[in-house]
Amino acid sequence: MAGYVPVTRGERKEMLDYLGISSVDELFSSIPPEVPRTEIDLPRGVCELEALRDMTGLSKRNRRFDQVFRGAGAYRHYIPSIVDAVSSKESLVTTYTPYQAEISQGVLQSIFEYQTQVCELTGMDVSNASVYDGASAAAEALLMCVGRTRTSVVLSGTTDPQVVDVVRSYCASRGVRVEVVAPLADLSSDVEALRRALGADTAALYVQSPNYYGVIEDMDELVGLAHDAGAKMVMGFNPIALGILRSPGELGCDVAVGEGQPLGLPLGFGGPYLGIMAATGKLMRKLPGRIVGQTTDARGRRAFVLTLQAREQHIRREKASSNICSNEALCALRASAYLASLGPEGLARVAQGCAAHAHYLAERLAGLTGFTRVGERPFFHEFVTTSPLPPTELEGLLADRGILGGLPVRLPAGGEGLLWCCTELNAKGDIDALVRVLREVASR
Repeated sequence: MAGYVPVTRGERKEMLDYLGISSVDELFSSIPPEVPRTEIDLPRGVCELEALRDMTGLSKRNRRFDQVFRGAGAYRHYIPSIVDAVSSKESLVTTYTPYQAEISQGVLQSIFEYQTQVCELTGMDVSNASVYDGASAAAEALLMCVGRTRTSVVLSGTTDPQVVDVVRSYCASRGVRVEVVAPLADLSSDVEALRRALGADTAALYVQSPNYYGVIEDMDELVGLAHDAGAKMVMGFNPIALGILRSPGELGCDVAVGEGQPLGLPLGFGGPYLGIMAATGKLMRKLPGRIVGQTTDARGRRAFVLTLQAREQHIRREKASSNICSNEALCALRASAYLASLGPEGLARVAQGCAAHAHYLAERLAGLTGFTRVGERPFFHEFVTTSPLPPTELEGLLADRGILGGLPVRLPAGGEGLLWCCTELNAKGDIDALVRVLREVASR
C-alpha cells in the first residue's frame, strides 16, 4: 500500500510519446504563466496502520461532551441497533435512483413504507419520498402554495432562524415576498400581528410547533387565522413530539413539514438530514420530488413504481417543483426502520421521556438564582431561561466540564437567554449533576 503509484514512469512516457510531446510541463504549456503551478507538498504514503494512528491523533483534537443539553434543531436520541443493521444492507445502500422498477422493488417498497408511516404520523393524506432537510421542506411547502394572485408568504418569528434564511433564499429567485412577524415576549406567535400581516396576496402561513424556543403553539387558532384569510396553513413539526401531540392533519393543516433527523439519524457535523413532507390530497400533484405508488404487474402481483415526479429531469425546468437525491432515500430508510422498531407506543414513550426530563430540568433550574424561565407557555422538550452570567461565558464554563449546555439565543424582548433541551438520553442523575455544576459556576 505504501508503494502504490497510480501511473508508472514508463506509462507516463508512453502517453507523452503518443501525444508527441516530451514533458508534462509541455502538456500544460497553454496555462497562462500568471497562474501558479507549484507542486503540492503531500506527505509520503503510509500503510493502513500508520494512517489509523494519524487519524486517531487528529480525532483527539475534537471536543467531546459527556452530557448534551442542547437541541435547536439537532437532537441526540437513542438509535436502536436494528436501524444500523437494516440501513447497511447491500441491497439498500445505493446511490442509484430506482427508475427501473423491475429491478428496484426492495428500495421502492422501503420508500413506500416510509411514506405510509409519515402519513400515519402526520395525519395527512399523502407524503413524498422526502426532500433534503427540514429547512428545504419548509421552503418547498411554501412555494407549492404560491399561485398567480397569491405571491407572498408569512412566517411566525418563532421559526428556527436557519429555516427562515433558507425560505428567503428559495423565495428570492421566485419573486415571492417573505414577511416574518416578530413573536411575543413569552416566545409564542403574535396572533394579532399575524392577522394583520395576512392579506389578499398571502399564499401561506408557516408556523412551527413546538417552535424554535420549544413552545407549543395554539395551532387551532393559527390554522383558523390562515384559512379565514384564504391562505394555506403550513406547519413545521418535530416528529418525536407527534408521539404525544395532535397531528397536523387533526389540526386542519394543509401541508406538514419537519426535520427527520430525530428519527434514527445520528448527529454528524450537520448532516445528512431528512426533510419530511406531507400534504392533503388536494395538494398531491404539487408535492415536490417523487412519490412511490403501489400497483400490480402483468401477473397481478403487488408492485411499486415511481409516480408523480414533478422534477426537472422529467418536465420543463421552469415547471419543475424540485429535485431530490438518493442520499435522502437512505435517510428515509433509517427513519422508517426507527419508526417500525418503536411502533406508536414506543414513539409515545420516547416523547413522554423527553418531555418529563425537560420539565424536571426546568423545575430544578427554577430553584437556582438567575435562571428564570422566559414565559409560561406549555413546552415539549425545549425551553428558554435567563442566565446569571453572559450566556456565552456560561456556555464556556460548562464546556470545560464536559457539558454542552443550553444554546445562547437572543430574546424578542431584548437581552439574551439559554435554550435548553432534554431527550430520553438525559437521565435524572445527569440533570442533577448539571444543576450542581451550574450552582457552582454561577456563584463565582
